[in-house]
Amino acid sequence: MTYSLTGRTAVVTGAASGMGEATARLLAAGGARVALLARRADRLTELAAKITADGGQALAVPVDITDQEAVDRAAEAVHRAFGRVDLVVNAAGVMLPNPLADGRLDEWTTMVDTNLTGALRVVRAFRDDLVAAAAEGAAADLVNVSSIGAHVPFPNYAVYGATKAALTQLSTALRTELGPLDVRVTNVEPGLTDTELGGHIDNAELSAQLDGMFAVIPPLAAGDIADLIAWTVSRRPGVNLCQAIVLPTRQA
Repeated sequence: MTYSLTGRTAVVTGAASGMGEATARLLAAGGARVALLARRADRLTELAAKITADGGQALAVPVDITDQEAVDRAAEAVHRAFGRVDLVVNAAGVMLPNPLADGRLDEWTTMVDTNLTGALRVVRAFRDDLVAAAAEGAAADLVNVSSIGAHVPFPNYAVYGATKAALTQLSTALRTELGPLDVRVTNVEPGLTDTELGGHIDNAELSAQLDGMFAVIPPLAAGDIADLIAWTVSRRPGVNLCQAIVLPTRQA
């Protein structure tokens, strides 16, 4: 499905693959101008070309959201090309499970810097845009992609779950600040979804466990999450879908 988003300007992080890529494509198909943010420049360039070939508008903006200066430069590039932003989707994330006893400080730091602090950097970069758009009566949306792991515990996923719980709580708290300014804040918590996240796992046993889950539970597709996001942000400005938990039917 496509949704009417003509005239809107979106920023999507994690746009090089998975939910971010699917969301960017669907928003562009609905008429939004889309800034594609992620680390992999080649993937972004390819995606921007596909969107343009399909009649949409897209800008590839390579950026590492764990780097504040890089985020600042990316925001400047978006503003130069597209002007004010009225839709932000924080879809960038990493999942690096391992037993806490392994003490993987490198993985912990990466997950906190990407899943939480990275999202905050992006919010900071475009918060004033969203407020200004809402002040003029336009729709203004911040969408954070969290995880069912925010409140359902999985062994060996403690730090990942903690970062996603923090993102879910951040969304709730931001709604108290931005809601009175007519900026909508939506938190999406997907369950088992077929994306590249599982490919980041370097623990063979945990990787096999995840493969086993995919074998018994038909997962969501990235496009399912994109469809939910596009539907949510295309509602009239006075309607805010605050929280959405999305699971495969067979996932308890």
